[in-house]
Amino acid sequence: MRPDGAEARRRAAYRRGLRAEVIALALLSIKGYRPLARRFSASGGEIDLIVRRGRNVVFVEVKARPTLLAAQEAISHRKQQRFSRAVRAWLGRNPHLAGLTFRADAVFLEHGAWPMHLVDAFPIEGL
Repeated sequence: MRPDGAEARRRAAYRRGLRAEVIALALLSIKGYRPLARRFSASGGEIDLIVRRGRNVVFVEVKARPTLLAAQEAISHRKQQRFSRAVRAWLGRNPHLAGLTFRADAVFLEHGAWPMHLVDAFPIEGL
């Protein structure tokens, strides 16, 4: 069993992550994206947000860190691989979207700063 302090930190991090996703979704909604899914998990990976605008389906990784640079650095190659596996699983469950364009974006958040939306942040492996 985890010590009380570790459990409290884990719960606080989870709440910060949810808050960051809500902020990211609000930003993307302002830009005309509409949500398709949140917190999709499969094949050992997770996609924070899946949104659509026009013929684009966008898989979004949300990172909140003390600085925007730290948020950007938090998307490692291993994270991209797990993310890509989850994307492929989601697409397998949604074949009706096969004719659309897919990309991986990121939204980075730093406390007290406007969120940064990075379009086509990294490649989706295997597509």
